[in-house]
Amino acid sequence: MQSRILTCMIAIALLGALAAPVGLAAQTNYNVVELGELGGTAGSANGINNRGWITGADNLAGDATSVATLWVHGSTISLGTLDGGPNSAVAWPVKNNHGVIVGISELPDADPLGENFSCWPFFAAAVPTGHICKGFRWQNGTMTALPPFPGGYSSYATGVNNRGQIVGWAENGVHDPTCDPAFQILQFRAAIWEPNGEMRELPPLPGDSTSAATAINDRGQVVGISGDCGIAVGSVSAKHAVLWEHGVPIDLGNIGGDSWNTPTAINNHGTIVGFANTLPGTARTYEAFIWTKARGMKSLGKIPGDLRSTANGINEEGDKIVGLSRGGPYLFRAVLWQNRKLTDMNSLTVPGSPFLLLAGDIDSEGHIVGEAFHPDTLEAPAYVATPTDDDDDDDRAPAIRETPKGNLPDTVRRQIERRLGFASELIP
Repeated sequence: MQSRILTCMIAIALLGALAAPVGLAAQTNYNVVELGELGGTAGSANGINNRGWITGADNLAGDATSVATLWVHGSTISLGTLDGGPNSAVAWPVKNNHGVIVGISELPDADPLGENFSCWPFFAAAVPTGHICKGFRWQNGTMTALPPFPGGYSSYATGVNNRGQIVGWAENGVHDPTCDPAFQILQFRAAIWEPNGEMRELPPLPGDSTSAATAINDRGQVVGISGDCGIAVGSVSAKHAVLWEHGVPIDLGNIGGDSWNTPTAINNHGTIVGFANTLPGTARTYEAFIWTKARGMKSLGKIPGDLRSTANGINEEGDKIVGLSRGGPYLFRAVLWQNRKLTDMNSLTVPGSPFLLLAGDIDSEGHIVGEAFHPDTLEAPAYVATPTDDDDDDDRAPAIRETPKGNLPDTVRRQIERRLGFASELIP
């Protein structure tokens, strides 16, 4: 599918309309451009920096494997894999503006302990593979593995700031009794890899066994999770949302739950967004949240009638947040919080746009990236949405758009559910 501005109306021959619009605040329309593919039918743009570099993952032919991908200057560039492993991805927003990209890649080797580390939910098939997986650093065409702690096999890289500091998590040699041995055996801890090659641990909160870092800003503030080992993906491993300042973890609080408390992004003003459970227990009752030092953690809500929502990216000013809302027959909808007012992005796109399933990140100029869907072809390409200059309709009510309802292929549905670390099982 060639990159293009979509101006032809897509006929969606399915009944039903979106839920009532959320708020009537002034909004900007968006032109949507599909991003080039690497041979498969699905891909997701998960990050955009202020140079216009878009990063994520795209499926290869057959949709059984995916590869970390850079979209820049109209080109679609495969970043490859470590040592020829089967899968790789840039799964979280990467904000470095100096040509450094970080992500995850499987190795060809099977894990000696039979583990299924944190990486597998973020690849095309979204099923456990049993491979060793390592975080990577990519620059100028070269992909370099990021080591685990001594005694561990796997690592995971999520973000890198403009100082070149990389964060994520990595196994150590401790056999952790809080792990579910069907998936994970070794303990993992949040990690920061310095530009000089030094690797440091960011400890969990007192009483927790594991930690993982999900994002870092240019001030060196790191956010992530602290909890039990579990299956090394969300749930009990995210008992607490944390902020590390000078290496010391600070509990960010919650919005009623004791699991799935997961920061996803932090801007340079220290504003944090993510998703968190609203009720105790491991059932997925989470909603998008925003955290500020002055106000603590507050829910951003979800589209009325939906099951849950996530916030995935925030701009530097802190007035625009992007993510998705999930539930009912509508499956997934990319959403925008502008000044904390929630809007389905499909009510803001120009006629002829594909259906926007999720929004993964936003840059300083308001460009939004994510994954779209064509109900006619069942393809789910990555996209970039650019604000238009037309402000004449700022006070209009968002348009009602038809939705594909239950027609989303299970492969795409599974990838989105698991790419964001929601769970190992597929549930409604």
